[in-house]
Amino acid sequence: MTLFVESWNLDTLGDFVIMRSNGQPVYNFCVTVDDATMQISHVIRAEEHLPNTLRQALIYKALGFPMPSFAHVSLILAPDKSKLSKRHGATSVGQYKEMGYLPQAMVNYLALLGWGDGTENEFFTIDDLVEKFTINRVNKSGAVFDATKLKWMNGQHLRSIPQDELIKAFEDQWKNTGILQESDSGFAKEAAELLKDGIDLITEADAALTNLLSYPLHATLSSDEAKPVVQDKISVVASGLISAYDSGELNQALTEGRDGWQKWVKGFGKSLKRKGKGLFMPLRVLLTGKLHGPEMGGSMALIHKAGICGAVTPQSNFVTLDERFRILKEVDWESLAKEQESPAESAVPAAS
Repeated sequence: MTLFVESWNLDTLGDFVIMRSNGQPVYNFCVTVDDATMQISHVIRAEEHLPNTLRQALIYKALGFPMPSFAHVSLILAPDKSKLSKRHGATSVGQYKEMGYLPQAMVNYLALLGWGDGTENEFFTIDDLVEKFTINRVNKSGAVFDATKLKWMNGQHLRSIPQDELIKAFEDQWKNTGILQESDSGFAKEAAELLKDGIDLITEADAALTNLLSYPLHATLSSDEAKPVVQDKISVVASGLISAYDSGELNQALTEGRDGWQKWVKGFGKSLKRKGKGLFMPLRVLLTGKLHGPEMGGSMALIHKAGICGAVTPQSNFVTLDERFRILKEVDWESLAKEQESPAESAVPAAS
């Protein structure tokens, strides 16, 4: 931080203009009169305003206004350490709002660009900042604007707002984008509670929900990442899972919620003599069509509820459990296993 300079060579100023020939006042005159009439006590601006501050100080004295305290802070820098500009994707506050950023997260992050309270804490409410901010802890060096850090901080603030407000925000987002319709089923509440930890921006809630409700089984099974799961006799798990669904056993467990799911999984694992990753990874792939996602019990409870409550629209990308098992039954496990074999495993040994 650079404080107001008390002495300056006046030869560097010359006779500066305060009003154009058409009678229109210029910036330095306007801002001086504006600040003075609003009784502004402290003016804190970027260091590039140092020359303007001297001109304004002379105008204050000429007009007999009391002088405020001036301070100048370093510029916010782009990742390449140059001045942040549109060239680096600088964005207006309104655009950040449209992107799903919260006002309190923006204030928190901007306050930390060149300031800290002397601790490792980075999460501050606006009331915290009012209480803790002191200008003597503002750094002299320029701070780099980190969009990734801003997004992370927004997620922290998003998850800190009251539960009812968070659920309402997600529900409104889903309704506004047409993937959710009016329902008294409590679906939105369960979806928000399940997905919130993986969402940093309100606008990400759409992709999080549609991804959960989708079923890209074939794409997942044919991926390189799925090879270990496929090669671990996934067809055996699939066969047992299909039997459990056809008998109504799985549906009954899901009707009982997470407790019913957990009880069923435990028994299912015992019947196949599988547990841990060897059980949950194939179940995740076969039931959700994906290798990764939110907690399985909550995911399956939500998928089951989506099929019976009518809360989601066709735009939600939802694949029902009936349709998932229809797709599952059509998988050619033998052909898939051959496709997933490595070249070393599928090569025919040369004759000696």
